[in-house]
Amino acid sequence: MNNLFDAAYECIMCCQIDEKVEKTKFYANAWREGQLLLDQTNPVVSIPQAGQPDNLELVEPKFVPKRKLQSTKGLAALLHAVAHIEFNAINLAWDAVYRFRDMPSEFYSNWIQVADEEALHFSMIREPLQAMGYDYGELPAHNGLWEMAVETEADVMVRMALVPRVLEARGLDATPKIMQKLQKLNQTELVDILKVILRDEVGHVAIGTRWFNELCAQRNLEPEQTFRDLLNLYYRGKIKGPFNIEARLKAGFSLDELDALESL
Repeated sequence: MNNLFDAAYECIMCCQIDEKVEKTKFYANAWREGQLLLDQTNPVVSIPQAGQPDNLELVEPKFVPKRKLQSTKGLAALLHAVAHIEFNAINLAWDAVYRFRDMPSEFYSNWIQVADEEALHFSMIREPLQAMGYDYGELPAHNGLWEMAVETEADVMVRMALVPRVLEARGLDATPKIMQKLQKLNQTELVDILKVILRDEVGHVAIGTRWFNELCAQRNLEPEQTFRDLLNLYYRGKIKGPFNIEARLKAGFSLDELDALESL
């Protein structure tokens, strides 16, 4: 295959865990080597559900198991939740590549890099999960990330605003708290993995910020007010603080945008 958009679709729809990771690495390298073309022969289609392991049960967020980290089951539930986020993030990055045509080549390079790094994150967190006797797909998970991908599939600017800058950016706030809890349990290996994930996720959110701002400029829209408007239009419920201000500023948020998030 030498068509980037078809390759992205193949990665999204792949349900086999190892195969999705390997395809992501393979096509990311193929893009960097200049082996994939921007061929729009095949039209974009809606994807109601990205490829997931066949045994994964998707439930409402309130039904996702929450257990104390001091137990093996509790720690496994945490790692499974992180693995689910990273697995979804692979799909989300590839969907940005697949869905939004006629973007600059650098846009595709950015999101292919994100997909590649998310595949690495997933593999890093899956390894200790497997060492505990579990694997990804064996515990229930919610589908909020992909549901927002479907809701924002019609507009790349809306996607950039709401998926990387709202949903994925929640990891910037949550990860340091998880790291603190794990450090108290002397889970230093897991803390080190989460440090890598947090570092890279700042860059991923920054990519979303960069393209959101560029798209606003193309449409003669003021970014901060547009971000507020999109939050009010699309986001349901509350976003729980406190926010990781330092990480969010590194990822390109303005103080006014953080105020808009806090107002939710």
